[in-house]
Amino acid sequence: MRHWSAGVGLLSGPEWALPERFNIGVACSDAWVGAGRTALIHERADGGVERWSFEVLSEASNRLANLLRAQGISRGDRVAVLLPQVPEAAIAHLAAYKLGAIAVPLFQLFGPDALEYRLRDCGAVAIITDATEKLDGLDLPALRHVIRPGPGWLDAASPHFMSVDTASEDPALIIYTSGTTGQPKGALHAHRTLLGHLPGVEWPQEMFPRPGDLFWTPADWAWIGGLLDVLLPSLFHGVPVLAHRAQKFDPEFAFALMAKHGVRNAFLPPTALRVMRGVARPMATSLRSIGSGGESLGAEMLEWGRETFGLTMNEFYGQTECNLVVATSAGLFGSRPGWIGRAVPGHEVTVLEDPDDGEIAVRRGSPSMFLGYWNRPEATAQKFQGDWLLTGDRGAMEDGWFRFIGRDDDVITSSGYRIGPGEIEDALMRHSSVAAAAVIGVPDALRTERVVAVVVAAPGAVVDAATLQEHVRSRVAAHAYPREVHVVDSLPTTATGKIMRGVLRRQFSEEKV
Repeated sequence: MRHWSAGVGLLSGPEWALPERFNIGVACSDAWVGAGRTALIHERADGGVERWSFEVLSEASNRLANLLRAQGISRGDRVAVLLPQVPEAAIAHLAAYKLGAIAVPLFQLFGPDALEYRLRDCGAVAIITDATEKLDGLDLPALRHVIRPGPGWLDAASPHFMSVDTASEDPALIIYTSGTTGQPKGALHAHRTLLGHLPGVEWPQEMFPRPGDLFWTPADWAWIGGLLDVLLPSLFHGVPVLAHRAQKFDPEFAFALMAKHGVRNAFLPPTALRVMRGVARPMATSLRSIGSGGESLGAEMLEWGRETFGLTMNEFYGQTECNLVVATSAGLFGSRPGWIGRAVPGHEVTVLEDPDDGEIAVRRGSPSMFLGYWNRPEATAQKFQGDWLLTGDRGAMEDGWFRFIGRDDDVITSSGYRIGPGEIEDALMRHSSVAAAAVIGVPDALRTERVVAVVVAAPGAVVDAATLQEHVRSRVAAHAYPREVHVVDSLPTTATGKIMRGVLRRQFSEEKV
């Protein structure tokens, strides 16, 4: 199979030359059978190491595709993947794509409310997970099959599978993204999204791939950053990916892990880099490229990166609906502290209204752009202004460079995660002690923003902050619980009753000054 890159075949000048037929599962496993390459290096929790060849990965994903088909799962059905950074997660994705089904990655730290909403919203008919206890008590009428990976789980299935012939435009996966109001929306992506990501991986990873490359990220493969910035592009290019199931990010262990395996390329979110900066004696690594995204690193972080790794860390920008559209590549055109990069080849990006402070937008036609929100045509329409996809981010543009200013809505960026206030507010409102709730993000030196809850107590009730924090942690997700809980007599609202989160952000940000 022909493999495309930013320089060969995929782009002809500024225009895309996409294949009419394309399947992510085939391109990321079957295409490398016979090449003698390693696909995955898995460091288990006990320190043992497993190496998976593309031959083994291809066969395992074929077996799972056959198992899914035997259970009546077919093209267009939604298959949820609730697994951490383990080979089975990669197998599950590739099998779903080969079957023509739609993969739905889910974060392991999600609580029951978050899982139930997403599984019901997409109508998942199957889920592949080693955390089946998380499904207990959930109301999931469409879910027919729960598949738990384990010893011999694929032995009975055939290793031979004829993949479904999918078009580049056919749907491949749904990734849920947090919005300003209400519950998260499912961004539906086509098989072509992988091809659209490739130039945005190659730039910040300094013309990836090169001989000897080995990619790792602490970001979970359930997020677009872990899945489409690292795992799938690496497999597409025949580059091995290091997998490790970490319960919590440990900066010293991160240095040791990369040194042990000779990691050459890494995606390290800004929060991870800030924590790693606190390591007194960082272990030397073999890294040749580091990409980071979500916010500008700044001159001090860039200098620390040069001193620690002997390289200039690159930055990139995008969002779940249209990812990796702006990036830096120090080897190609240097870096500019405070600026997140230039438009990646093949993507037309601008700043609407005012180039000094306007909304960052991407023109239709980028293959990494989503097909639309799952079953949300009105929300999809609102995401566009004519031919421009509106990111909701404020930015500036100067001499082809982009600077990220901040969110134009109320989405919270914390520790690399995009957190929607609506889902947390809904969980808080379900607690008997809360009459009204607003959730905001306030500036935080380590996390970018920390989640803060502002609540009005129910009549006669006493609000206990620790109880509410645990309520959100257990019902929604551990990364989304409020680090602070403030009790007020009333919430500021507009004439139509909409919560004025901006007023609360200013109030509780100023209180920390």
